[in-house]
Amino acid sequence: MNSPLSYKDSGVDIDAGDALIERIKPFARKTLRNGVLAGIGGFGALFEVPKNYSEPVLVSGTDGVGTKLKLAFEWNIHNTVGIDLVAMSVNDVLVQGAEPLFFLDYFACGSLDVDTAAQVIEGIAKGCELSGCALIGGETAEMPGMYPRGEYDLAGFAVGVVEKSKILDGKNIQPGDIVLGLTSSGVHSNGFSLIRKLLERSAESMPSTLDGVPYKQALMAPTRLYVKSVLHALKNHPIKGLAHITGGGLIENIPRILPSGLGVELVRQNWPRTELFDWAQKTAGIDDFEMNRTFNNGIGMVVVIAPSDAQACLETLQSQGESVHRIGEVINLKTQTSSAEMEHGVRVFIK
Repeated sequence: MNSPLSYKDSGVDIDAGDALIERIKPFARKTLRNGVLAGIGGFGALFEVPKNYSEPVLVSGTDGVGTKLKLAFEWNIHNTVGIDLVAMSVNDVLVQGAEPLFFLDYFACGSLDVDTAAQVIEGIAKGCELSGCALIGGETAEMPGMYPRGEYDLAGFAVGVVEKSKILDGKNIQPGDIVLGLTSSGVHSNGFSLIRKLLERSAESMPSTLDGVPYKQALMAPTRLYVKSVLHALKNHPIKGLAHITGGGLIENIPRILPSGLGVELVRQNWPRTELFDWAQKTAGIDDFEMNRTFNNGIGMVVVIAPSDAQACLETLQSQGESVHRIGEVINLKTQTSSAEMEHGVRVFIK
């Protein structure tokens, strides 16, 4: 007769899952905000739509961390990728003019390591705390045979709210408007399939530091959360459009908010060049166009605003801790032609 087999014998440790929930509850409690009716532990998380909105529109966004996780596994750095996870969704919600309300995460692994998972989820809670949204639920899935030992995957989901009359859709953007760039904290969470190839290529010549910190720290720096500073600016200035610079870089993300017939011209000398991106471009041997289509290249969020309001908005963002630069302006494509547009079919020209 075969001996009994428990769920734990098959690779799923329910006790470890319960221990993780107890570990993460204090992290989640720090993110609580008005509107949370029921959070972690129930079958569904409950959140009440804020009553101070007359015509509330819910805005949702979902994302992951991508192959940056491969470096987290290799280097045993797990405390920052949770912030990346939150930032990728809440920054996207933000560009509609929305205030993030709550966040849910999905953590999947082959065998649950409570210490590793707790580090990851503590980072998620930190990201929520920094962006003012509540971590009110999630799922931890232990699936033996699906993931190699020591590896996991992450996904997240954010919901925000904006007054219907204040939705940012870019329709009022016009030629002559100023493009402000908020600097990034590094590569953020896009382009890491290429970064990992570059690390292989640089195996014998990798600089020990990039921008004054160990190179591993520079590459694993979490995606900057722009929520609180930009929401503050939105309350005080008539911002016309926002673009989160993620996959596709400056080249492909800015046009997503531009009306038909408009483009932007950016001046590369108008924002700092970092050692990290210098290393990436030199090691990859790619031209400026490919660089700006692959990475954020130092700019993580773009603000479009009228010339008369640009300086005041810039100063407000600086007062909130952002490093901000006038990086270009909106142009009329009907009166300005460029060989770059003919060659690449883009609406962002960087000189």
